[in-house]
Amino acid sequence: MKKREIIRLLNVKKQYKTDVVTTHVLNGISFRVNKNDFIAIIGPSGSGKSTLMNIIGLLDSATSGKYFLNGIDTSKFGEDELAELRNKTIGFVFQSFNLLPRATTFENVILPSIYAGISRNERLRKATEILKTLGLGDKLNNRPNQLSGGQQQRVAIARALMNDPELILADEPTGNLDTKSGQDVMKILKNLNREGKTIILITHETEIAKHARIIVRITDGKILR
Repeated sequence: MKKREIIRLLNVKKQYKTDVVTTHVLNGISFRVNKNDFIAIIGPSGSGKSTLMNIIGLLDSATSGKYFLNGIDTSKFGEDELAELRNKTIGFVFQSFNLLPRATTFENVILPSIYAGISRNERLRKATEILKTLGLGDKLNNRPNQLSGGQQQRVAIARALMNDPELILADEPTGNLDTKSGQDVMKILKNLNREGKTIILITHETEIAKHARIIVRITDGKILR
């Protein structure tokens, strides 16, 4: 059965300009992602992989080229429309966890669902269920500084799942973790993929990239074929 296409990038370029110099970060990126793919985008520091992730995640826009998300030409959307599409479609997991330091585990996890307008009772039910599934049922009232790095990343994954996105973007999700915690996070991502989530993983580590089913290599802003 033919898979449904979720993402298509066509000749995407990204430049940053100052009065003195123009820096070319992405130099004509074209590729597609189908539903339930697990893709690792691997490249060295400065290769353009994080910029590519930001464009895919609708956190930044291309200088030129086209980006279609579920068949929608995202260049035609304004900021509010992009924010709504991002909140409904994409869950983010970052290397630095990006947790609110004064908020509890529970409070951090429910944030996306507040913006999505999900009812309070449903937020409570869903957050508790996800956290229990990720082995954090006894950490609901802990703050980030009371959790290990691996536990903080699991909180970040729980937060990413709150709006039931079909796409998970994980930017160096094991970068701040020890080897065992990193392996545990990759097991969670693989399980989510088996359950139907589409995963795009950004990494510079070959061993981490091997967990994906498809590896895309990027260097100097270009995909290596």
